[in-house]
Amino acid sequence: MIKGNPVTILLVEDDPAHAEIVRRNLGSFRVANRIIHVEDGQAALDYLFHHAAYANPKTSPQPNLILLDLRLPKVDGMEVLRRLKADEKLKLIPTVVLTTSGAESDLVNAYTHGAGSYLVKPVDFDKFSKLMEAFGFYWLAWNRFPD
Repeated sequence: MIKGNPVTILLVEDDPAHAEIVRRNLGSFRVANRIIHVEDGQAALDYLFHHAAYANPKTSPQPNLILLDLRLPKVDGMEVLRRLKADEKLKLIPTVVLTTSGAESDLVNAYTHGAGSYLVKPVDFDKFSKLMEAFGFYWLAWNRFPD
């Protein structure tokens, strides 16, 4: 268990099994990590811009880190990334693309629009869990976030 300030993570993932792997692996790093899970791109935008069910910033705090799938219902992940990085208040939030797409065009597009990292989800459950464990050590144990 890593101690320190809690990190609020916005997980934008439409696959419940993938979301559970992420939750399970990242939940063990700090006692107070808060993982907010939304299942589509519109919900992610609503959360980030405090619209609809997420209008109250006290119950929907700005995340310290965003894990963003690209293939999402309603609004695709690349559009979420574009809007997020175009906003002065939100553009500095580290955003990690976590996707099944290994396409070079998606990779280039994600970095062009401000992604801080691009991870391709392994199909194998154990490999995906190991990726999330390594990711957790880097982002939640070693990386520093501004207050």
